[in-house]
Amino acid sequence: MVKFAAAPLAHAMCRPHLTGASHVPRSGPAILAANHLSVLDSFLLPALLPRHVTFTAKNEYFDGNPVSGFFMRLGGSLPIDRESARAAQGMLDDAAALLERGELFGIHPEGTRSPDGRLYRGKVGVAWLTLKTGAPVLPVALSGTERVLPPGTSVPRPARIGIAIGAPMRFDGDHTKARDRRRVTDEIMAAIRKLSGQEYVPAYASSLKAAANGTP
Repeated sequence: MVKFAAAPLAHAMCRPHLTGASHVPRSGPAILAANHLSVLDSFLLPALLPRHVTFTAKNEYFDGNPVSGFFMRLGGSLPIDRESARAAQGMLDDAAALLERGELFGIHPEGTRSPDGRLYRGKVGVAWLTLKTGAPVLPVALSGTERVLPPGTSVPRPARIGIAIGAPMRFDGDHTKARDRRRVTDEIMAAIRKLSGQEYVPAYASSLKAAANGTP
């Protein structure tokens, strides 16, 4: 029912150009690791793929804006409190269980929207998941999604978007070791950068936003 409602809406609103869809397995687990330009990224990507993809999204996407909240629920996204370390680990545990059931899970390794269109350093949750479960990672580059619902607006507007999905990536390493998690995350971000063509910033987007807001 969600696909029936969401897919035509996404196509009509965004006229998407999708490449690499053949990399998405017809069955079995995979992690879609995407860059993050818009609050609607977690709706648009699942809406345009043939299989269901479960994304997580911060609580504010559900409660702060009724439009984004509608799209998040329509797309089947799960809310998460990003300020709670316990909630973050709980989300990863739930995602691992989902992958072990053979489902698709979507994640934005940057952890928050890019403030300026550049690609920022990835957080290591994505590496923890692939090393823990053995599920392959599909790097995903989104483009143009920030024009559909620009920051500070509440009404979506038509804008063409692009989605490029890369070949599956598999990794060796120990999910309990910080060095392995960092190495794998950096490799995933490099693959996303290659697909997107974005300038890379070796810092967390959340730190830049906090500095801009005067948060210590």
